[in-house]
Amino acid sequence: MNWADILVFILGAFLILSVALQEAQDNIKDAFSGSKSDLFKDKKVRGIELFLMRATFVIAILFVGMIFVTLFLHSR
Repeated sequence: MNWADILVFILGAFLILSVALQEAQDNIKDAFSGSKSDLFKDKKVRGIELFLMRATFVIAILFVGMIFVTLFLHSR
């Protein structure tokens, strides 16, 4: 186990945490009841929600990149 494996593990934990902390955009019972959904309504994301959305995107990109680095290091 090298430094890249540990970093992938840490990034994976942060990715799970950042997704779990985000608030749901739509109510699940509206999807099954057929009532009109506000899913596509224009809502500005602000504050902590904007930070979590951007952080999740950055962590996901880093996670995928580190997966490729780890695969390269293990193939040598």
